[in-house]
Amino acid sequence: MADSVYKVIELIGTSTESWEKAAAAAVGRAGESLRDLRVAEVVKLDLQLDASGKVEAYRAKLNLSFKFEGS
Repeated sequence: MADSVYKVIELIGTSTESWEKAAAAAVGRAGESLRDLRVAEVVKLDLQLDASGKVEAYRAKLNLSFKFEGS
């Protein structure tokens, strides 16, 4: 088996419903333009709040790896 190289990028997904959906949104969007996605690591979870402290959005920061095919 040949050696492989993977690239890692950082993404932030958002959702008005949950952190799980925020993470899924980031991975889903990445899958539209990247091939051979390998691992998504949730690095940080946070909330976007309005002026009164109400949750506006859930945010999930991910490190996403995919197989590197560049020269």
